[in-house]
Amino acid sequence: MSTFINGGQVLANGIRQHYLRFGGKGPTVILVPGITSPAITWGFVAEVFGQQFDTWVLDARGRGLSSSGEDLDYGTESCADDINAFAGAMGLTQYHLIGHSMGARFIMRAAVKQPEGVLSLSLIDPPVSGPGRRPYPGQWPWYQDSIREAQQGMDAEAMKKYCPSWTEEQRQLRAEWLPTCYEPAIRQAYDDFHQLDIHHCFHQLPAKTLLMVAGKGGVILPEDEAEIRELLPTIAITHVEQAGHMIPWDDFPGFFAAFGTFLGAPLQAEAQP
Repeated sequence: MSTFINGGQVLANGIRQHYLRFGGKGPTVILVPGITSPAITWGFVAEVFGQQFDTWVLDARGRGLSSSGEDLDYGTESCADDINAFAGAMGLTQYHLIGHSMGARFIMRAAVKQPEGVLSLSLIDPPVSGPGRRPYPGQWPWYQDSIREAQQGMDAEAMKKYCPSWTEEQRQLRAEWLPTCYEPAIRQAYDDFHQLDIHHCFHQLPAKTLLMVAGKGGVILPEDEAEIRELLPTIAITHVEQAGHMIPWDDFPGFFAAFGTFLGAPLQAEAQP
């Protein structure tokens, strides 16, 4: 039985923000996906969170059905402000923040800028690149080429060269929604991975924090974990050993098992839908 409630739009931080809501009961979760993942592509994950949480999945600006176009600022600070403004506009006063990749960097900044009401942060394999640091392992042409090809029209079979391990349904969904990813917005986020160092945020985080590491992602290495633990000794670090960077796609049950009881109760998903 689906936990999906509805999708909607709200004016917050001066832009239209689109969201999907699941569950509607229990503690509140705000989930911010990664660099080229509109909210709908995380629906299969949100369905599980919706079993126990009032779950809101956001389209970051320049993606999905949220505001887009050349007149917007797509930098990390503006996107962090969007999250805080969304919570205010929807009357969400206490919430868990969950962010994947780019979304993890956004929720870190959002929590530092507006700590009130943040119950916890779950950082799912965030890029730890930055000035003078190891580059982010994802290469820009992969993003650019897939977006441009999707804009011309592609199907699940064509998407296989970019996401070979995904199911046909997942590839079809990505092919359908990737054209909503505004290339300059994606480029700004990608550049921020390398130009903005998020490490200074760790010691400022206002609530308990979980770092989830993809064992095969190559994004976070043991030396990165050691540095982060020095910056935030209380951080909980968990691993999904058989997953790449897109953890729920690679190990769906393992993704939820990795939370343990961090959010207050264990999450369970038997198999990927």
